[in-house]
Amino acid sequence: MILNPTVVLLNNLYWITLIAVIVSSASAVLKAGVKQFDLFGVIIIAIATGLGGGSLRDMLLDRDVFWIQDQVFFIASLGSAIIIFLGARLLVISPRLFLIPDAAGLATFGIAGTLVSLMAGTPWLIASFMGVMTGTMGGIFRDILCNETPMVFSSPLYATVSWVGSLLFIVLLNNEVSISLAALIAGLTIFCTRLIALYFNINLPKFRFKG
Repeated sequence: MILNPTVVLLNNLYWITLIAVIVSSASAVLKAGVKQFDLFGVIIIAIATGLGGGSLRDMLLDRDVFWIQDQVFFIASLGSAIIIFLGARLLVISPRLFLIPDAAGLATFGIAGTLVSLMAGTPWLIASFMGVMTGTMGGIFRDILCNETPMVFSSPLYATVSWVGSLLFIVLLNNEVSISLAALIAGLTIFCTRLIALYFNINLPKFRFKG
């Protein structure tokens, strides 16, 4: 399945990616805040989180890296980091609040990554996995920089819901659902399922040796 880059498609991709950058960067600031990093440290982690997954995707697809091509995304990540950094000094914010924008970033970047990959002509299965990678790699960079085990390897249904949502997005597009509606349905599926998994602590079976 190959999607031709129409004006409507590119417009949808632009706004989905912009939202993904903003919420992912915000989640990074809230996570880094627990470590009490200074403003510069927080900004670096926010940028790595908000732009990292999409950067890796673009390099693998041999595309121009999205935020280098259009600095609006870099500015959005930087602005989101500074606003949340200042806001946290004025408002009482729970350390676990970062899980909400993190789930939103997982959803929006998952859809954006899948969409970009389909536009690049990758097979549908690879496109869906590129969505997973785009949605999760920023969080992996964030957790490594915070000196923690990445959530994707142990947190309730993290990459799993991203992959399911990416596959759902492709199925909807194949059934001639509009891109905007398909993105909304699949994105909300990822977001809501992730929050439900967190609330009820739903996990995949973990590896263990018999004995």
